[in-house]
Amino acid sequence: MRTKEKMNAIVTTRYGSPEVLKLEKVEKPIPKDNEVLIKIRATSVTTSDVLIRGLKVSPIERFMVQIIFGFGKPRNPILGMVSSGVIESKGKNVTQFGIGDEVFAYGSVSPTKRRFGSYAEYICLPDDWNIALKPKNSSFEEAAAIPYGGLLALHLLKKASLKKGNKVLIYGASGSIGTMAIQLAKNAGAIVTSVCSGKNFEMVKSLGSDKVIDYTSNKAEAQLETYDYVIDAVGNSKSSHLKEKSKKALTPKGKYISIDHGTPLTPKEAFIELKNLSEQGKITPVIDCVFPLEKMAEAHTYVDKGHKQGNVVIAIGQNS
Repeated sequence: MRTKEKMNAIVTTRYGSPEVLKLEKVEKPIPKDNEVLIKIRATSVTTSDVLIRGLKVSPIERFMVQIIFGFGKPRNPILGMVSSGVIESKGKNVTQFGIGDEVFAYGSVSPTKRRFGSYAEYICLPDDWNIALKPKNSSFEEAAAIPYGGLLALHLLKKASLKKGNKVLIYGASGSIGTMAIQLAKNAGAIVTSVCSGKNFEMVKSLGSDKVIDYTSNKAEAQLETYDYVIDAVGNSKSSHLKEKSKKALTPKGKYISIDHGTPLTPKEAFIELKNLSEQGKITPVIDCVFPLEKMAEAHTYVDKGHKQGNVVIAIGQNS
């Protein structure tokens, strides 16, 4: 009987602090007939990963999260939904990808079709999910930083129906969602005001932000104007007096849109749109720092602090 191959993976031993994340040897997955096996070169630590691992939510939300993901510990102990890498093998029914193709992926196409597992050296995904050839102008690390913030920012802005000249306030502009939202709003011709800490002003301006407001300043509320759209890229996880005021800083037909409103949709066409925008140079993922796989607990600790710029990426194997 042939011994099953093993791979390195980060296993979530229980819900809790970053120390629950352990590097272990687990069985290497084998692709089904409609799946590809990706040798992962990079993944990212998303806000959703941190929320699931730590369960720092209200008791009711905690119960709901555990119904979905498992009680005591995640049902799938290997977290991570974002990946970029190289196709190593594929099922017999896969025709649109070949061995050696460089791809990037997001393990969700709908609320009922999602798969974790990118905190590892390999992952299998159905070939018709959110997977595509990696943007030609992106490294593996950059490609892994596109899907999460990009898909959620697209979800927010598609609710906005932006027109050229619209005034948009983005609260939480320096995170993975906010940095993408700035660029997508500017692509639509909007006038963008970014809310973030002062240390991130130059970064958000480099992405196209027209104005900036430091949410820690005692003069922040006085800087508010009226906006066609107020985009809340952080949701209920963070609040301030400025944020509460910004919800009402709207034109007569203005609209406040939060990432916590409804279930974000991540359809395949949106994923392909992000690939095309990246190759056209219209969006650029922001990477704060890169950790190796074995330093996943340290990466989560860094994200837990809540001050990252854009994305925290995990490099797996040889860097690009």
